[in-house]
Amino acid sequence: MNEPEIIRSMLGATAKENPRTIAVIGLSEDPSRPSHYVSAYMQQHGYKLYPINPSIPQVLGEKSYASLSDLPIKPDIVDVFRLPRFIPAIVDEMIQLNLPNLWVQQGIVNLEAASRAEAAGIHVIMDRCIMVEHLHQTPR
Repeated sequence: MNEPEIIRSMLGATAKENPRTIAVIGLSEDPSRPSHYVSAYMQQHGYKLYPINPSIPQVLGEKSYASLSDLPIKPDIVDVFRLPRFIPAIVDEMIQLNLPNLWVQQGIVNLEAASRAEAAGIHVIMDRCIMVEHLHQTPR
């Protein structure tokens, strides 16, 4: 978990892999919420967002979906802005859909779910902000 080479790979900092799609679970339409401004930053840096929030029709100009299973594509990264108790169900859905990369935002930790995800072959980044990590990966 949280290996620097996996972070680089997920963010597309390597030539071999270039993830460009992010399913954002818990993306809020409130611009003051971290899920909103972090996702807006990633969108501005070339990532295609797929919001997962059943309570809103769209956010940041993108159609919102009720679940990962409803997406029209398999996202490169599943970025989670939900409480730790929701992570196990997200991992279950990722395993079912064979999704490769789980990013759980800063301040959110569920080690049991992370272990289950890794045992299923999912790369896990947990308790890290994707925007901050992207800023560190981007050449200045």
